[in-house]
Amino acid sequence: MSSHTRFITPYSFETTSNEVIAGVDLTGKRAIVTGAASGIGVETARALAGAGAEVTLAVRNIDTGWQVAAEITAKSGNTKVTAAPLELTDRRSVTAFTDAWSGPLHILVNNAGIMALPELHRTAEGWERQFATNHLGHFHLTTGLHRALAEAGGARVVSVSSNGHRTSPIVFDDIHFERRAYDPWLGYGQSKTGNVLLAVEISTRWADDGITANALMPGGIRSGLQRHQLENATPEILEIFDNYPWKTLEQGAATSVLLAVSPLVAGVTGRYFEDCNEAELTTDPNTDSGVRPHALDPDAAARLWDVSLDLIRS
Repeated sequence: MSSHTRFITPYSFETTSNEVIAGVDLTGKRAIVTGAASGIGVETARALAGAGAEVTLAVRNIDTGWQVAAEITAKSGNTKVTAAPLELTDRRSVTAFTDAWSGPLHILVNNAGIMALPELHRTAEGWERQFATNHLGHFHLTTGLHRALAEAGGARVVSVSSNGHRTSPIVFDDIHFERRAYDPWLGYGQSKTGNVLLAVEISTRWADDGITANALMPGGIRSGLQRHQLENATPEILEIFDNYPWKTLEQGAATSVLLAVSPLVAGVTGRYFEDCNEAELTTDPNTDSGVRPHALDPDAAARLWDVSLDLIRS
């Protein structure tokens, strides 16, 4: 888990998506970005389209998706930017999306997510909604696109996680908070650990297909993701928000874009990045940075894969 040399690039916290993708030609490459109707999803899609990729925006609100696609086309001149409906908590929606896809897929950016829902919400299946959205929906999507990824030869899967993964491993005996008290941050942390473990398992399970997968912490970007924390925030919380080292959208998307396209990370797989570099493995409870061992545990990754497969097939 920590036997390899940490992967370092010339980039940093301040690096933007434009800097990372400069000189990269994605003509003929096909990409999907989930949650591409807002935030860093839009910026990630814009960067890929600007380099010539055919980009599909996988979004909940199809009208907004097409509006964003039109804006990206207007800015980039790339007419191969489209939108398709995807509701990650609806298995029929995910299956419809994957069934409709034909031909190779070179880049899959699992970007969509929800954060720290203040109250326990469940899907129709009874799944905790953060885990269902952030992990299970993306697991279902990714496995459903396996053939397309393998067909591409050298495909890359990018799993947008968070430093929130540090708050919780996968609690296998009570994933959906059926027995333990619900906690917004434990639910979020568990789902974000799932994002990393998906990349870890793909890195071994699909290696023979030439597919690489990595996870990342994009950094803090002011977006709708924080709306639940700000609704009833105390003055202390607001002060923390005001003093947080926020990134611009262009800086926030940089690590996703790096892992999606940069020749620097060709062949790199099963790792967790932040600020465009592989994160350090740490158990220090006093740091927000780094990656916790539970998120890179190959046994947990294999177990989560089997559990997830059982859930989406149930």
